[in-house]
Amino acid sequence: MVGQSSGRKPLVGVLALQGDYAAHKASLQEAGAEVLEVRSGEDLAKVQAMVIPGGESTVMASLMERFGFLEEFRHRIQAGMPTFGTCAGLILLAARVEKWNRPSLAVLDIDLRRNAYGTQVDSFRVPITTTIPGISRLEAVFIRAPKILSVGPEVEVLAFHEQDPILVRQGSVLGASFHPELVPGAMVHRWFIQGLPA
Repeated sequence: MVGQSSGRKPLVGVLALQGDYAAHKASLQEAGAEVLEVRSGEDLAKVQAMVIPGGESTVMASLMERFGFLEEFRHRIQAGMPTFGTCAGLILLAARVEKWNRPSLAVLDIDLRRNAYGTQVDSFRVPITTTIPGISRLEAVFIRAPKILSVGPEVEVLAFHEQDPILVRQGSVLGASFHPELVPGAMVHRWFIQGLPA
C-alpha cells in the first residue's frame, strides 16, 4: 500500500504515545521499512505512512488531542496517507464506536464494539484465511479485541473470524481487530508497505 522507489526504504511512523508500538516497529523493520516513533505533529509530518498500535484507545485519543495533532493526523489520512490500525488503532480509525464518545480519527466506515472478544484472560490465537495476495493463511492473535459489527459500502473485508470481519480496508486505510505484529514473518506489514495489489 505504500510505494517504494529506487531501492529506498519507506519511512513509516508508529504512533508511540502508548501501547505496544515496539512490536509494530520491529515488524516494520523486518518488512524493510525505516521507522519513526511519532509523538508529535512534527514527527507526523516526516512520515509517508502510519501504524497505530494496540493499547488503550481512550488514552491514545486523549494524548493526540492534548499534543495537538489529532486533526492533522485525520487530514493526512483523508488526503491519502496509508494508515494501518490494529486493535485500539482500529477503534481510533472507526467512524462509529458503540458506547464510546471520544475524539478520534473516524476515517474508516465501520461500526465497532470495544472489547467484544472478552477481557485479557480471554485472549486467543486462531488460524484465519485472507484475500491478501500471498497471505492465504495467517495466525490471528486477539487480545481484548474490538468487534466489527458492520462495514460501509466502500470497505473491503480481507479476512473473517467465523462470520465477523477482522481485517478491512477502505482506500489507503487498513484496520485489524487482531495483532499481526505478534506473529512471525511480518506478512501483513510487508504487504502494507509494499503496496501489493488487492
